[in-house]
Amino acid sequence: MEDIFNSILLKSVGISGDHPLASVLSGRSEIMRLSQTSMDAVLQPEPPGGLCHSERAALACRIARLNDEEQMASYYEAMIPENSEFRAIADPAFVELHDQRLKAILRYTDLVTVDPKRATESDILALKAAGILEADIVRLSELIAFLSYQMRVVQGLRLMRDAA
Repeated sequence: MEDIFNSILLKSVGISGDHPLASVLSGRSEIMRLSQTSMDAVLQPEPPGGLCHSERAALACRIARLNDEEQMASYYEAMIPENSEFRAIADPAFVELHDQRLKAILRYTDLVTVDPKRATESDILALKAAGILEADIVRLSELIAFLSYQMRVVQGLRLMRDAA
């Protein structure tokens, strides 16, 4: 299994593999392994359900950009095929006006990413009303939660780097 999770952390924090923090991460091999497994599960599960791999990567890129994590966003953007219909949604400025399914997904993703305390049952009902199955609502929520976790790890490592 490729250790992409660790690589993204190092690049996003701005440290090399020989930095003391990198050795701290390698000392947490089980956590890194589980994080990589989670990353694989939310970004490229088989079967993907109602959120294809390209859509998941584009949403991950959007989430990273909403949090000003451009290094992380560039990794996820590279996962989106050049000709993918989902490439546009990686840009937080993109707002879907016609496709009710995508409009609901983007609204929910942005809300939970930027202001999760405002999310209510009505937001879940709006996803269902747009034809999104409960299993896909769970998948979307897992993706958002994973990215939140990944960004918090990056932020914590930056604090540790800056305090050293």
